[in-house]
Amino acid sequence: MELRHLRYFVAVAEAENVSRAALELHVSQPGVSRQIRDLEVEIGFPLFERGAKSLRLTAAGKVFLTEVRVVLAHAEAAVGKARETANSSGEINIGYAPSPTVELLPCALHSFQNLAPGVRVTLHDLSSEEMLRGLHDGKLDLCLIVRTSIKSLRGLKFELLREYPTCVAMSPNHPLAKLKQVHIRQIAKEPLLAYSRKDYPEYHAMLAELLKGTGTRPRIVEEHDSAPGLMAATEIGRGLAIVPSVMGLLAGGRIKLLPLLPAPAPLAVGAAFNPKKFPATAQKFLEAARGVKSQTTRTKSVVS
Repeated sequence: MELRHLRYFVAVAEAENVSRAALELHVSQPGVSRQIRDLEVEIGFPLFERGAKSLRLTAAGKVFLTEVRVVLAHAEAAVGKARETANSSGEINIGYAPSPTVELLPCALHSFQNLAPGVRVTLHDLSSEEMLRGLHDGKLDLCLIVRTSIKSLRGLKFELLREYPTCVAMSPNHPLAKLKQVHIRQIAKEPLLAYSRKDYPEYHAMLAELLKGTGTRPRIVEEHDSAPGLMAATEIGRGLAIVPSVMGLLAGGRIKLLPLLPAPAPLAVGAAFNPKKFPATAQKFLEAARGVKSQTTRTKSVVS
């Protein structure tokens, strides 16, 4: 006995006619008649009293109809609960770098909520090193992170989602703010604001490489441990800051962002994950993040 037999039986019992039941089921009339006969043979007693133009339930058929409706209702409820569990339950832990993901993260969260409304997303504001360690340990399911070296990934995967041009940020009152673009030689002797060397050594390496062709070293006058602090110091004219264009979303019109010449490598932001510890819910989050990629993303790559 299959659920199909039971559904056909209920349809015929309610219509009291095989032809009408076949129309409702979108099945041929002979097919419905055959399924009802097979069901009666299997259970060992007739379900209908057959007249010339209609069918009537037998006493046993009426009892069977009541119980079958309960069975079908339970089956539908079971499918619904299982589907809800498969698609919309659980919790995922997402690591992220706040400043580089100020555009990507909110869009991904919004899209993911539509894909899996029942999943709880716990966000963790961490350094790149902490995120990579969390992925290896299984404490994090996915991270939105600035691309790091292949050596640092070691067994993890990285998928590019965004690329942001590297710019120079300054107070709107700075003399260079009147320009449309700034050559790297023009900032060689300017006071620079930077992230803390202790927490962001890769940032200082980037500054050194950026000014290498000018024959000078970065003239760093202040270090800050957060993007809001760096942007606040830039706004009041304490110095210039080399930042990705996405920082404009944080600072708005309080600072001026200008492109650099020659153009440095853009900031690459993407998703890092451990393919051996990558639950289905985290895969859905990655799908959501992919779906909100901006038009400025030029390439997508996966690095093992």
